[in-house]
Amino acid sequence: MKYLEEYRDPEIARALVGRIQRMATRRWALMEVCGGQTHTLVKQGLDELLGDAVEMIHGPGCPVCVTPLEQIDKALAIASRPEVIFTSFGDMLRVPGSECDLLAVRARGGNVRIVYSPLDALELAIAHPDREVVFFAVGFETTAPANAMAVWRARQLGVTNFSVLVSHVTVPPAMTALLSDPECRVQGFLAAGHVCAVMGWEEYLPIAATYRVPIVVTGFEPLDLLEGIAMAVAQLEEGRAEVENQYVRSVRREGTLPARELVDEVFELVDRKWRGIGEIPLSGLGLRPAFAAYDAERRFSLGHLQVNEPSECRAGAVLKGQIKPHQCGAFGTRCTPMSPLGAPMVSSEGACAAYFNYGRHRQAATVEG
Repeated sequence: MKYLEEYRDPEIARALVGRIQRMATRRWALMEVCGGQTHTLVKQGLDELLGDAVEMIHGPGCPVCVTPLEQIDKALAIASRPEVIFTSFGDMLRVPGSECDLLAVRARGGNVRIVYSPLDALELAIAHPDREVVFFAVGFETTAPANAMAVWRARQLGVTNFSVLVSHVTVPPAMTALLSDPECRVQGFLAAGHVCAVMGWEEYLPIAATYRVPIVVTGFEPLDLLEGIAMAVAQLEEGRAEVENQYVRSVRREGTLPARELVDEVFELVDRKWRGIGEIPLSGLGLRPAFAAYDAERRFSLGHLQVNEPSECRAGAVLKGQIKPHQCGAFGTRCTPMSPLGAPMVSSEGACAAYFNYGRHRQAATVEG
C-alpha cells in the first residue's frame, strides 16, 4: 500500500537498528506511551532487535486499559436500565467489571450497541426520543474532539435524551506521575503521535526540562519507532533533554487549533483515577458546568460509586512499566484474551494482549522451562 510500505522497509530498519546499537554506550530505558506503539514493537520484534542498546518499557498509553474498574461498573449500571440505549466503541464491551462485562448485560436483554462515532449515538437519541441514549466517552486527547462535538451538537439541537459517561484522560499528567515515582526507571519517552496531532507538543516542554528526559513525538510504523528511538538515544548520549518531533508528516507544534478550541469549550481538567495507578490530579477531562446536563453520572446519580481493583490482576504494575506482562503470575493461565482478569488483556492496544497474541508467553515459558 502506498505511503505504508515505505515505513516498513526492512533494509532501512536494519540500518536504524545498527545506528542505535553503535550510538549506545549503555543500555537505555525508554517508554513508549501509546499502546498502538507497543503492539508494533512487539509484533515486529523491534524491542528484541535492539538487544543491549535499549530496553523498551511499555507505558499506560491504552485508554481502555487505564479506565478504572468503578467506571466500568457505572457503565454496567447504566446499561442495565430498561429505558437506556447504551452505546460504546466495541473495545469496551469485553472489559470486565466487578461482576460481568457489557456483553453480558446485552445477553441479559440490555440495549447495548456498538457505534463507530459519538455522533452515531446522538443520531440514535434523535431517532428514539422516548429512550435515554448514553455514549461511553473513553479515550485520550485523540477522541476528545469527536466526543466534545457530540455534546456541543446535542445542546445546539436541543436533544435532551442524550448524555455521555466521561472517562477521558490526558497524557502529560500521567508522564509526570510516572517520573515522580521513586521506582521509575524511564530515561526517555516516545510520545504518541496521534495525541500530539490534536494537542501539539508544547505541554511536554516543562516535563522534559524538569525531569531531564528526552521526549520524542513518534508515529506508529516500524521505521517511525526506530527513528524515534534513535533520536532519543542520541539525546541521552549527548546529555540533552529536549522535545523533538519525528512524526513531522502529521504533527505540528501547536496541534490542531479548531479541535483544541472545541475540547476547551466543552471539557475542563479534573482529577481522574487510572486503573492500577490511582488518582492523578488534573489528569482527566470532565464536562464544564455549561454542559453538565449531558453528564451521565449526574443524570443517573452514580457519582458516589467506588470499587476496589482486584488484587490478582497486576495491570497497575504493567501500566507503570514495573513488570512485563508475562511476569504476572496469572498471565496466559488464569488471564487470557478469552477470560481476561483486566483490561490490558482485552484491549486491542493492551500490552498483555500484545504479548499473548504475538507469542511472548510461549517464549517465556520455553526459557523458564
